[in-house]
Amino acid sequence: MRQRLPRQAGRRVHGSTYGSGDRLTATPALSCLRHSERRCGLPQPGVGWSGNHHPGGNVAENEVQLRAEALYKVFGRSAESTIRKLEAGVDRDDLGEGTTAAVIDASFEVRKGEIFVVMGLSGSGKSTLIRMLNGLLEPTHGSVEIGGEPLTGVPTGKLRELRRRKVSMVFQHFGLLPHRSVIDNVAYGLEIQGLSRRARLERAREVIQLVGLAGWENNLPSELSGGMRQRVGLARALASDTDVLLMDEAFSALDPLIRREMQEQLLDLQSRLGKTIIFITHDLNEAMFLGERIAVMRNGRIVQIGTPEEILTDPANDYVAQFVQDVDRARVLTAGAVMEPALAVVQESAGPRAALRVMRDEQTSAAFVVSRDRRLLGAITDRKALELVRGGRSSMTAELAEAAHVETGTTIAELVAPAIESPLPLAVTDANGHLVGVVPRVTLLAALGGDEASEAVAAKLIAPLPAATVETALSAAHTAEGGL
Repeated sequence: MRQRLPRQAGRRVHGSTYGSGDRLTATPALSCLRHSERRCGLPQPGVGWSGNHHPGGNVAENEVQLRAEALYKVFGRSAESTIRKLEAGVDRDDLGEGTTAAVIDASFEVRKGEIFVVMGLSGSGKSTLIRMLNGLLEPTHGSVEIGGEPLTGVPTGKLRELRRRKVSMVFQHFGLLPHRSVIDNVAYGLEIQGLSRRARLERAREVIQLVGLAGWENNLPSELSGGMRQRVGLARALASDTDVLLMDEAFSALDPLIRREMQEQLLDLQSRLGKTIIFITHDLNEAMFLGERIAVMRNGRIVQIGTPEEILTDPANDYVAQFVQDVDRARVLTAGAVMEPALAVVQESAGPRAALRVMRDEQTSAAFVVSRDRRLLGAITDRKALELVRGGRSSMTAELAEAAHVETGTTIAELVAPAIESPLPLAVTDANGHLVGVVPRVTLLAALGGDEASEAVAAKLIAPLPAATVETALSAAHTAEGGL
């Protein structure tokens, strides 16, 4: 998932320690700022945007909830011939008067429990696309499946039943019934589904509580603020308990502060409920904040699909590059996107002599210590390992220092302070505490602050012990054991 962790996971920075150079890592990771973690050949955050980015439950990573295949929507005459022209490479603007190709050859899959964002400017085709996904518009060509059931090319009665059961929608301008109370608006979809009044009101109360509107059940929409009315629209969609939730510019009409509050609440609800959400927006920051994957549309076509990190660091073309050029990378890129393999790693059971050898070979002043299943236990410096070796001790467990670590979903902006405070590169762990990589401070600050910042930090690094000192200690320990 960008493949990513659940949004609130991995945001806390743990611990601190002392003593090490950045050779705890492999070669510099600056290239990873220009390419996705997949292209760098690194473990992907979360799959694991935790091996699971479906916080609402144990869902198979590749379980497809919605599939769109080769969707076209042409308004005007001669739709079939228009599609043939488009397939032959004719530009949308050259189709002639009276013909508009709103969506051109759109194909994608949305995984269960995913927030999939469709982003584009006005006229890009995103709103037409979402109306084909819920059956409000019949595609000129192509197909839509939800949960393995076709939504296109089915009789009207079947389509109506599928929409009641499979898809709910939240609109930009709320779409509330003004003469109905909050609770009756929330229960409306359940009423259409045929639930008894008692059952639907009970369910409506639960969802109203969930979205923070308890106590407002009997108020009319006119008595609510804009943010509260949008919560009612969201509650109505959630109450229907459909497989897919479609949100068309759902927060665009709200004031900025209320909008961010609603975005945060949506992420919180999704983390608890595990809903599959397709979110339409023209706002790049909103897309980057909400989306686990993003589809960028232009002139009716999807020009790129990827995680926020992939779109930001590896744009498909100049249009996407210009679109994202002003994004604050520090708040989008995560530790999992820029981490490197940890080279100076030793198992706890190996002892201080093995740790000292690893640090000598990797020319670093510290090493991460892990359990047999690679769970991060701490770190040890070459000086401490040397002390243990000279003292004839075979265990280093009691002498481990705490290693500063973050989870894969932690944003780069949150790494800066702990990276400066500790000379040890930040360890990156998965949700279970297993070491999956490291973020070197020099690489981090070079990406964020330029070469001067990198040099300032590099000056604080502790140099590894001279190789001759290490060799002498290891030879002496070997001799003391009778050459064994």
